[in-house]
Amino acid sequence: MPQLAKEMAPKSVTESFASVIHGLNVGHLTDRVIQRSKRMILDTLGVGLLGTTTEVFHKTTQYSKIYSSDMASCVWGHPDLKLPPTHAAFVNGVAVHSMDFDDTWHPATHPSGTVLPVLLALSEALPQNPRVSGLDLLLAFNVGIEVQGRLMHFSREASDIPKRFHPPKVVGTLGSAAAAAKFLGLDRTKCREAMAIAVSYAGGPMANAATQTKPLHVGNAARNGLEATFLALLGLQGNQEILDKEAGFGAFYSNYAPQALPTLESYTLLLDKQDIATKRFPAHLGTHWVADAAASVRKHLLPTDRIKRIVLRIPDVKYVNRPFPVSEHEARHSFQFAACTVLLDGGISVQSFHKSQIDRPQIWELLDKVELEYPPDNHPNFDTLYCEVSVNLENGNTFTERCDAFYGHWRKPLSQEDLEEKFRANSSTVLPSESVEGIIKTVNRLEDIEDCSLLTTFLKGPHLPKKTSKCTRRLLSTHSFS
Repeated sequence: MPQLAKEMAPKSVTESFASVIHGLNVGHLTDRVIQRSKRMILDTLGVGLLGTTTEVFHKTTQYSKIYSSDMASCVWGHPDLKLPPTHAAFVNGVAVHSMDFDDTWHPATHPSGTVLPVLLALSEALPQNPRVSGLDLLLAFNVGIEVQGRLMHFSREASDIPKRFHPPKVVGTLGSAAAAAKFLGLDRTKCREAMAIAVSYAGGPMANAATQTKPLHVGNAARNGLEATFLALLGLQGNQEILDKEAGFGAFYSNYAPQALPTLESYTLLLDKQDIATKRFPAHLGTHWVADAAASVRKHLLPTDRIKRIVLRIPDVKYVNRPFPVSEHEARHSFQFAACTVLLDGGISVQSFHKSQIDRPQIWELLDKVELEYPPDNHPNFDTLYCEVSVNLENGNTFTERCDAFYGHWRKPLSQEDLEEKFRANSSTVLPSESVEGIIKTVNRLEDIEDCSLLTTFLKGPHLPKKTSKCTRRLLSTHSFS
């Protein structure tokens, strides 16, 4: 091998990630990847805009306002509020996950909310020349998604629904850093350093599921990944083999077995092979199997039927086993609440998780009749799990229905029409109709847009003059963009 080739060849798993982050180009974006990416982007913007109406979003925004004296990037749906890019990424990331309405991949993580807020914050903060195109945005977005997917495939533990760490705060932090590094045009060495620094920002415990803190996992992953990239840009260094070591990224997984990534010549993005799950209502993904099975059972019931017993045959996922949820966040993580709401109301919506709906006597009467069973073949894995709902009536009749893949699962994706309808319903709670339609049109032709910051003009509502903070200009001026 010639000496130059030896020097260029990746020497470790970490180095292979740096090579891929730096070397991937628009030629790797197949039509399928572009279309799936645009669907993810549109859906993420919609749930993020809806999320700006939540209590947890308002609390984190109030916190972030203390940093708003030197502003640069917009907070979605709030034209009078701009923050430094890291904090804009934080609050917009919180908004995306505030209702657990954002997309889910396999192995299990929420990939988009940790990446898209970072890229849109940067697109607004960057100098105007040269402009960053929509295709550049799509490429950086896919780099962030790709890094998350590859890292999740290094562990058998990660294949199942998580028990210890919430994946978006683990792999999402590194995905955020990778996307930012690509967007900013960092060289291979600095891409590697961004990964090393990001690992020390990663990690969020599953014990905070079903609380107001869980959305902070996504917001902090976005902010921390971007912060790690800024630090790498400024020359901060970390362990050069951070992704290789059990005491590095392997600390998050008990059976971590990393492998070097394929060479760029033969590289295929994971999103080309594995589609994404898009939620139709704002709750933990596992509840969507329960909801579809319960909806099929309800078709057999008459208004006069009285339910005696409800049996849910589901995988054993303890943090979604909440027999009597008392808050919106607990209800979003309750197999029982999903089943009973569908049986009572015929479906689940954003309004189903309002306190007034959770506290209804009719819901609690049904919740008291629910029993859980865990079939041994029903593993806690989003790719293979199923749900059976059996309803025993007082008249002796029993109806049972099973769901193997709900509508919205990657094996049964939403139609483009239904995806856009979900976006309209979510974003119209915050934006005027012309902004809503402008976002749809922009995302649908994103690969042809010359300046991707066009999206932020719609996201922030009424137009405000764009300005870049002095500290951001100083930081970005240390690096040339290409």
